[in-house]
Amino acid sequence: MNAPVLVLNANFEPINVCNTRRAVGMIFSGKADLIMNGRGYIQTVKQTIPIPSVIRLEQMIHRPRLQVKLTRREVFRRDKFTCQYCGRHSSALTVDHVWPKHLGGEHIWTNVVTACPSCNHRKGGRQLDEAQMTLLHTPKEPPASAYYIFGRHLEENAEWEQFIHGW
Repeated sequence: MNAPVLVLNANFEPINVCNTRRAVGMIFSGKADLIMNGRGYIQTVKQTIPIPSVIRLEQMIHRPRLQVKLTRREVFRRDKFTCQYCGRHSSALTVDHVWPKHLGGEHIWTNVVTACPSCNHRKGGRQLDEAQMTLLHTPKEPPASAYYIFGRHLEENAEWEQFIHGW
């Protein structure tokens, strides 16, 4: 009941991912329709209920455009779990501020990168030129496309591709 379910707006725009329990509740309350059943059925005493994979809201929800939140996990995801100084892939990564915070650097997408502990220590609280280091890629805000936001679920939910790819 905790499997992810793609929630589409009335115009088929992907807007959220919820769990199966919430999706079934929305279908029974009449707030959403089942679009795709990719997971089989739930057998109750009185009926057989399809387990939703994709649902569509009955009413159009007007909401601001999605944005990718600046979190540690999203910085690692944007940088593909690679140190932006030496190129090493690692599971033990840190977030480094290109322009150090104590020198007035902000905590924004264009100032944070993924760094391995040794490169982060080597750079310390200095600027890139002072530490004689360079970045492999210029940091930028990731695209707020549905494919980037919901694409991490595609490995387990390949049937979502047709709904996510067009947005």
